[in-house]
Amino acid sequence: MPGYTVAIVGRPNVGKSTLFNRLLEQRKAIVDDKSGVTRDRQYGIADWNGKQFNLIDTGGFVTGSDDVFEIEIKKQVLIALDEADLLLFVVDTVTGITGQDEEMANILRRGNKPVLLVVNKVDNPQRALMANEFYALGFENVFFVSSIAGSGTGDLLDEMTSHMPSPEKPLDAEEIDANAVPKFAIIGQPNAGKSTLLNALVGQERTIVSDIAGTTRDTIHTRYNLFNRDFILIDTAGIRKKKNVHEDLEFYSVIRAIRAMDEADVCMMLIDAEKGFTAQDVSIFALAAKKGKGIVLLVNKWDLLTKETNTARDYEKALKQKIAPFTDVPVVFISATEKQRIFQGMEKALEVFENRRRRIGTSHLNDVMGKEIDRFPPPLMRGHSVKIKYISQVPTPVPAFAFYTNHPDAIKEQYRNFLENKLRSHFNFSGVPVRIFFRK
Repeated sequence: MPGYTVAIVGRPNVGKSTLFNRLLEQRKAIVDDKSGVTRDRQYGIADWNGKQFNLIDTGGFVTGSDDVFEIEIKKQVLIALDEADLLLFVVDTVTGITGQDEEMANILRRGNKPVLLVVNKVDNPQRALMANEFYALGFENVFFVSSIAGSGTGDLLDEMTSHMPSPEKPLDAEEIDANAVPKFAIIGQPNAGKSTLLNALVGQERTIVSDIAGTTRDTIHTRYNLFNRDFILIDTAGIRKKKNVHEDLEFYSVIRAIRAMDEADVCMMLIDAEKGFTAQDVSIFALAAKKGKGIVLLVNKWDLLTKETNTARDYEKALKQKIAPFTDVPVVFISATEKQRIFQGMEKALEVFENRRRRIGTSHLNDVMGKEIDRFPPPLMRGHSVKIKYISQVPTPVPAFAFYTNHPDAIKEQYRNFLENKLRSHFNFSGVPVRIFFRK
């Protein structure tokens, strides 16, 4: 369920990052036998039983230490306890219960959040017997897992998702509120000019603006109702590279920024024109796209660049190469301080909001896409023709389409991309991720 946050906590070197990778089904966190590798949290989006949730991997929890990193890790864990909806408390069956485990257990029991005790490295019958000692920590839900092998993680995920609310039922076209106020989240790296943009749009000093990266610690909501335009602007704290997040307040702000994405309909993503589109910008863009949000790219501080005839065109081309294959995204070159083209960026965000809510009639959809499929049918599968018989739009917040076919598993990624490109060429879905499903 988007917006539901699970935090993995525990002392160093119990296998939190390995469990994080296992639950995400990807190798995202750095894993090392040396304790304390995860200094700052990792975050990602996981799916299980039709439910989607944010997953955060914190640094190791250490008490009674003067090490500055360990002190900061403790702060991060305490913030995660405050912000998360569900906590996975990871311990290690090889070393048994330690004083640090007991102190962590005392903190968790005093909280009001659900806690699942995860006993890691249980990969043989002898260790399974040893793991029983952890019932002494006093938690009701205990799971024996091996993060490396994956054993026990299915039962753990089942229990995790049982705590989450059921996915919202798809809405019929007529049930979608035509009068809903759009919510736009202003996202991007620290010091890209997010608060300056908000002030320029609203026309007053609504938020604190300074040259110090990380000034905005929390999300700020502002209702904009001028010039026959009505929407809510959400100014988020900057999302910084994980290795640079040492301050506990910044860790808090990153969780809030991710939650602001969950709340928003469209993300207005600011890019620092002088720094260019960095790897961290790509990560922020990918996170917003995976969450199914509309996206407008605003290249800020454009007035500071020395420009030639084709500077904007070349800049946009290089930018879209980095975000491929989802390149159907509006790009506006702005200056928040000089108020150049900021209202053009706002108009684009309103257009993307309407594109995200676009519904295509079934007969019109089949008529248009049917001709494209007849002109360029799917490749054969073992000599048998793959036929797409019927297409319908699935009633979800993000544009999604079901293609009914005799061999759904036979259609490859290249043909999926072809169908998405044709949908985009006939119907305006600029700035919006499009989901495609193949059904029997």
